[in-house]
Amino acid sequence: MNGTSEGPAPAADLDRSAVTDSDNHLASRTPCTGSPAYRSAFTAAPLAMAVVDTEGLVVGANASLGALLGTDPAALAGSPAADLVDLASDAGTWHAYREVLRGRQPRLRCTRRLKRADGHSLWVQVTVAPLAESGDAQEGLLLSVADISARRELQARLRHLQMHDPVTRLPNRALFFERLTAALEAESHEHGGTGRIGVCYLDLDGFKAINDTLGHRVGDRLLAAVAERLTRCAEDAAHARSGAPLVARLGGDEFALLVEDSTGTDQLAELAESVLTALQAPFELADRRLSVTASVGVVERHTVGTTPTALMQAADTTLYWAKADGRARWTLFDPERNANRMTRQALAATLRPAIERGEFALEYQPLVGMEDGRVRGVEALIRWNHPQFGVLAPNRFIALAEEDGSIVPLGRWILRTACHQARRWQLAHPDDPPIFVSVNVAVRQVWDSDLVADVAATLEETGLAPHLLQLELTESAVMGSAGRPLQALKALSDMGVHIAIDDFGTGYSNLAYLSRLPVSVLKLDGAFVRGFQYDGARDGGIQGAGEDTDADPAADAASANPADEVIVEAMVQLAHRLGLTVTAECVETSDQATRLRRIGCDTGQGWLYSRPVAPDRISALLGAGGHGAAGTAGAAGIQAGVGNP
Repeated sequence: MNGTSEGPAPAADLDRSAVTDSDNHLASRTPCTGSPAYRSAFTAAPLAMAVVDTEGLVVGANASLGALLGTDPAALAGSPAADLVDLASDAGTWHAYREVLRGRQPRLRCTRRLKRADGHSLWVQVTVAPLAESGDAQEGLLLSVADISARRELQARLRHLQMHDPVTRLPNRALFFERLTAALEAESHEHGGTGRIGVCYLDLDGFKAINDTLGHRVGDRLLAAVAERLTRCAEDAAHARSGAPLVARLGGDEFALLVEDSTGTDQLAELAESVLTALQAPFELADRRLSVTASVGVVERHTVGTTPTALMQAADTTLYWAKADGRARWTLFDPERNANRMTRQALAATLRPAIERGEFALEYQPLVGMEDGRVRGVEALIRWNHPQFGVLAPNRFIALAEEDGSIVPLGRWILRTACHQARRWQLAHPDDPPIFVSVNVAVRQVWDSDLVADVAATLEETGLAPHLLQLELTESAVMGSAGRPLQALKALSDMGVHIAIDDFGTGYSNLAYLSRLPVSVLKLDGAFVRGFQYDGARDGGIQGAGEDTDADPAADAASANPADEVIVEAMVQLAHRLGLTVTAECVETSDQATRLRRIGCDTGQGWLYSRPVAPDRISALLGAGGHGAAGTAGAAGIQAGVGNP
């Protein structure tokens, strides 16, 4: 007999009054078991049993045990009981058995798979307990063996049903994670494995539309057909060391291929490519020809330091990237890209508390009159003094604020802070013409709050005149305005607040619609100004953000677009005919300023005049008479906004 162990388990209580032995020697030591009635019960019992002495040798066995083991029960006498039921196959069970023999442990129960002499295998439950009611092992032990093969088979069938998807017959999420957890255990790569693991996590593109239009029956048949092709891909990719990847359906239209002992990203990339290729051919189902593609997220890494949760989170993130990048493709996990995502999530989680903690501040960039070089107003630009990531520009967090709605309280704070500051400048310089302040407004602020009421309350609180406040919205937001947003813009305009279109010329540019909007200012997108030729770029100007001060003049000429100047001139003329003023953004050289002034642009904004600066720098500029040289705060306006750098 030989077998494999599932380990010892606690034994159940036995009715010792029904157990005896026919051996005269043992009977002499245990007189209570020596009666003919007890010997007959022992011999005829359907439960396979044997009496074992303190040395572990069989004293006597009944016919049921002989039948179970496929041998004559009389031939079992004198045999080591441990050998009959393979109790020595693992150290734990063997130790527990020896403790029972010595009387140090009350009983032993374990499960064994035995192989009979005729080659037939069976599962048995083995119980070893003292014969005496007192628990004294010196009176001998009773070994009982129950055939549990039918129960094990039923358990195996139930487990298969529990661990497999009924539609595709593939392993389900539970079995996938069971295999994944086992593969990540340290012992799995200590005996010749590569110590690496990979996952291809895929989702069918457009499956929901098929399910909704053709019904779940067709959808299920499509899933089963996809499963067949994935299984073939896994079989074709079988590696000599690790075998075929595990293919599982994780739910819905999501599948995964688990590669144990992977050899690197190239192996996973090849598998992902084969999956996409396998799904290209149409599926013939129910007299219909259906086509489906898949997006695949690919992750491959060392098993050490990796958890199932971390691996699948990475796979899920990479699958999302594949879909965002255009679908019908595979994408490899990128730690740097994931770090940016994690940073984005960290920022989103701390946005609202940051408003309450006062972590935001405003800087102001002048808006300068092109004719006289005087400051007309300022644009207030928000900065986040993040305790972990330092000073953040608005392009790092404004989109997040719009997504979660925190743009409403943040925008309200910007409006109040900028208006208070503009009023302080006005009071500090009563003899100078007051400058206006420009605040960027997101469309969600119009939809999710009463912007008109917020502006009215802020102007009343600060004492700032309505004409000294300018609100900026992007061109796409303004041109698409209808209903409540349009009503709000008209109400603000009637109040005396100026409305400006930011980044004009890059969005809808619906000129017919423009004439019907309550707009007073157009801010030309900086791309047009950068397209001007740079004949005089080195005389008196400064380089813009990201420009190379040692760049070849030929490179500037190559990037210049003469048509941009023509377009700007046409837009300026059109705006003036509509009664609008024009501000040029990103003015970085004196040559650009000269050309803009020549074509009639009203105000300019950019690093030629000043970078965004703290409020006290604007105060110093106003105290100097509102004029400034290149690189100083000498512009004609300041804009407070949430959407500009």
